[in-house]
Amino acid sequence: MASTGLQLLGLVLAVLGWVFGALVCAAPLWRVSAFVGGELVIAQMVWEGLWMNCLSQSTGQIQCKTYDSTLALPTSAQAARGLTVLSLLLCLLALLLGVAGAKCTHCMGDANQASKARLTRIAGVLFLVAGLAYLMPICWTAYAIIRDFYDPNIAAPLKRELGPALYLGWGACVLLLVGGALLHVGSSPPGGRTVPVFGGVAKDNPHTGTAGEEKQQEKSFV
Repeated sequence: MASTGLQLLGLVLAVLGWVFGALVCAAPLWRVSAFVGGELVIAQMVWEGLWMNCLSQSTGQIQCKTYDSTLALPTSAQAARGLTVLSLLLCLLALLLGVAGAKCTHCMGDANQASKARLTRIAGVLFLVAGLAYLMPICWTAYAIIRDFYDPNIAAPLKRELGPALYLGWGACVLLLVGGALLHVGSSPPGGRTVPVFGGVAKDNPHTGTAGEEKQQEKSFV
């Protein structure tokens, strides 16, 4: 039977992962300036995200500017944009299906439990796919930052470190994956596998009944 507790827990975790994922997508803190070369005092810091970059002064002033052209961005940045937006849209679709198919809701009536459980399982799979789709740009960006940081051919002012948005993105991916798994596991179809067993027993009874009648007829003839 479908577990209401697992469904609710899975939905809550998945929604939290979706909200954190939206914040990470909009945050300009994917890449931050690296403190390399023995520099102790930095007059300004550079923050870079998917949609804008910011310049933080030592006086506390922050100036942000969106990228002028999407096509001028590197291919990795364009792919990261596409995957994060696709992941967020999948989360929205999965949320609608999960709410409609949850056992505690009455969107489809109480008589369609099998269809509701099927919708909830599909929602769980969509959350899992969204979590994996979101994980790819996060991991690729982290790999590129670490690779460039240890590259001696790149000047020190151009090196970047992992921004706090990446760590929050990893947390969002974990929430989406765990929430989708719980939603799928907690939405097993009602009735399980008991129908074939009862059907088999029901089919066996007529044969046993006819066998008993034949024996009684043989006794009466004797």
